[in-house]
Amino acid sequence: QVQLSESGGGLVQAGGSLRLTCAASGRSFSSRSVGWFRQAPGKEREVVAASSWNGDNLYYAAFVKGRFTISRDNIANKVYLQMISLKPEDTAVYFCAARGTPRIGIVDSEYEYWGQGTQVTVSS
Repeated sequence: QVQLSESGGGLVQAGGSLRLTCAASGRSFSSRSVGWFRQAPGKEREVVAASSWNGDNLYYAAFVKGRFTISRDNIANKVYLQMISLKPEDTAVYFCAARGTPRIGIVDSEYEYWGQGTQVTVSS
């Protein structure tokens, strides 16, 4: 079992920055791939960024490339999402997820463990 807890969300003006943190506990977190997903009101959940178990393989959705950075600290059992140049369309609940394989994954149905989410609101 893996437990995930996100923090760092909040209200920020367009152009601002936030850093989301996902704290993990449980078995073998360092050997699991992780991802950040988001869901805006009335929209389906979508992948934002993902990382393989050691951070060597990374994925970014086209709409965040150059603005968001995913990273992980396998000693501290944490995953981060650094977000800069935020836009109003980035407003959503952001979720951290982990899955049982070390290989990177970008499909939410492949992820077994989810945090409760953290709200990010970007005002114009």
